Amino acid sequence: MRLRNRGFWLALSVLALGALLGGLYGPRVQATGAATDVQDAIKQFTRVFAIVEQNYADPVDAERALYQGAIPGMLRTLDPHSAFFDPRSFRLLREEQHGRYYGVGMQVAPRDGKTVVLAPFYNSPAYRAGIRPGDVILGVDGKSTANMTTTEVADMLKGPKGTAVSITLGREGLLEPLNVSVVRDEIPRHGVDQYLLVRPGIGYIRLTSFNEVTDKELAEALVKLNARNLQGLILDLRNNTGGLLSAGVAVADMFLQKNQIIVSHRGRGAEKPYYATRGSGGLDVPVIVLINHYSASAAEIVAGALQDHDRGLVLGETSFGKGLVQTIYPLDEDAGLALTTAKYYTPSGRLIQRDYAHVSLYEYYYGPKGNRTKEAEVKQTDAGREVFGGGGITPDVTVPTPELNRFQQLLLRRDVVYPLEMGVGGFAKHYLAEHPDIARDFQANDEVLQDFRKFLDQQKVSFTEPDITENLDWIKRKIKRELFLSIYGANEAFRVELEGDVQVQKAITSIPLARELNDKAKRVLAERLSQPRIRR
Repeated sequence: MRLRNRGFWLALSVLALGALLGGLYGPRVQATGAATDVQDAIKQFTRVFAIVEQNYADPVDAERALYQGAIPGMLRTLDPHSAFFDPRSFRLLREEQHGRYYGVGMQVAPRDGKTVVLAPFYNSPAYRAGIRPGDVILGVDGKSTANMTTTEVADMLKGPKGTAVSITLGREGLLEPLNVSVVRDEIPRHGVDQYLLVRPGIGYIRLTSFNEVTDKELAEALVKLNARNLQGLILDLRNNTGGLLSAGVAVADMFLQKNQIIVSHRGRGAEKPYYATRGSGGLDVPVIVLINHYSASAAEIVAGALQDHDRGLVLGETSFGKGLVQTIYPLDEDAGLALTTAKYYTPSGRLIQRDYAHVSLYEYYYGPKGNRTKEAEVKQTDAGREVFGGGGITPDVTVPTPELNRFQQLLLRRDVVYPLEMGVGGFAKHYLAEHPDIARDFQANDEVLQDFRKFLDQQKVSFTEPDITENLDWIKRKIKRELFLSIYGANEAFRVELEGDVQVQKAITSIPLARELNDKAKRVLAERLSQPRIRR
């Protein structure tokens, strides 16, 4: 048998790891039987793989069959979050966890068969080189990107610190391609990518991920905001799909009192609780926690901890509902395995994991969120409020994400404007080609809107005057945001976007509710501590 491919032996190492975990955590009396079952399964797998490799109609790519087929298939029978990482995916995972990589520092995405710059990171090598959102990457180091995937282009842009890469760009308004030389540097993957005052005394911090630098960046942001007479804080965890458990615990620690429980793990071993070891350090301002359907894992740990201790008012939409803990096991060939080893519970004892046993994988990720069974467990917060297990974190104040209307969807679909996290849309690129200097007091006035109408006609985008009138504020804000993104960077563009964010605006007006909630929790805690203890 020609079973010498490294992918085959990697598959066996995954199966062997499963056997090892079963031996470590399973009952001793069953150890011999379990080991025999695994050995038999490995032998059977070897026979099947040998037959496939030797007799299939076409040559078999063993690594593809194992990396994308056998191993993921095995893990999918366990739960939706146990996963195998091939070498490239594992490298990206490690970069995300460490919070840094080496490259030019910009987001790119596929668009109409080309690789387009969504936005350079502020003060990154790409930003300093003058690369703009909407630029099309035509070549890298003299090699055309015409037949490359965006992943291949992104890999070419990465490289050792201090090395130069030549990038050929296509830009609206320029007849000839633009060549720029960029020196690669360490690019941080920020856990905190935005913080600012949205009103005098009202701070806003957005956490995009939980990595090794998230708690440090959050601490720095809090110090800077608190220096400006902070009276309330909005902690934005929307679209934050989680990350490191340790980062989630460290973030929650900054808002709770010392020795308050943050989260507990329960698996085959003993229960493991995590407590606040530092405490808030005197930061006693009311907190609003923003969540939506894509807030998951470590984001739910933070939201659940602050909600259960009545430390923060949770606002937005029901979160995803991921209460499974994955442990990362490095394997040979630079690959890795993320295996569910425990379930986590909020301070009140809630397991917020959504049902995955009775739905398809597609329904689990993309189906309705927040659906709970009638048997959902009911728990209480420190102040006696009811909270529920299963189906994610339910907000204290529900504010749905506004749905785009027909005309807004049309403008996005035709690339007239772009969504929040993407680069400069068609009209903004067109306008910048004619008006390269945008003042900070820019507003989309009647002259700009008339130019917008002409652009729609040129692009053969059908519209009526009621379409413009009914969406006037949305259109003006999109135009200003995208122009500011190109000229002044992501921070200023983001500030413009927040002005029309209904959930953020509701959070601002809900600060008094958060203060009342926190004050009540402190009174309840003080009453409990003042009660005499009965000695037995």
